[in-house]
Amino acid sequence: MKLPRSVATVVLGLGLFTACATTGSYVWVDDFRPVGEPSVSSASYVIGPGDVLSVRVFNQDQMSGKERVRPDGKVSLPFLNDVDAAGLTPQVLGAQLQTRLKDFINAPVVTVAIEEPHGVPVSVAGEVPKPGLYTLEPGAGVLQALALAGGLTDYGGRDRIFVLRPRVGSGPQRIRFAYRKLARGEGRSGLFALKPGDTVVVE
Repeated sequence: MKLPRSVATVVLGLGLFTACATTGSYVWVDDFRPVGEPSVSSASYVIGPGDVLSVRVFNQDQMSGKERVRPDGKVSLPFLNDVDAAGLTPQVLGAQLQTRLKDFINAPVVTVAIEEPHGVPVSVAGEVPKPGLYTLEPGAGVLQALALAGGLTDYGGRDRIFVLRPRVGSGPQRIRFAYRKLARGEGRSGLFALKPGDTVVVE
């Protein structure tokens, strides 16, 4: 079956990235220490469907609360009903809410925080039956990503599982895992949480 041009481009790009990035040095997960990882702050975080937002209006408990962003990108808030949230940063949404709440209270002060982030996009490549881009629950690890990709093929190295993690100012960090420790949750393997932009590669 012929792949659409856009899909074929993504697959080819992932293959080239994997071929280049899986060569060179690595660190076993038990020895891994984050170095130069790009930080995700509330100033740059973009709200998306599935996020749980904490909206606080100073001295107005009846207007405050937690709401999950619906698939249509909106949240339902007291007095304001449906409000567009997806695609905005928490600061921008807070500023918009302050403006709209001026019709109800004097000088409102609104803060918006991410209580629970939406899913984590992670690529899985190499010796897996179903390579591709998957969305995992926050806090999910390598084993969950491999399960979504169908596990390892017969040619996949059980101790040659890598996470390629972007870092600032240089190439990605290569973090190595052994399937036995992943399955048993031994050491740091069971505590390692994937982040947006990670790529899991089985060699």
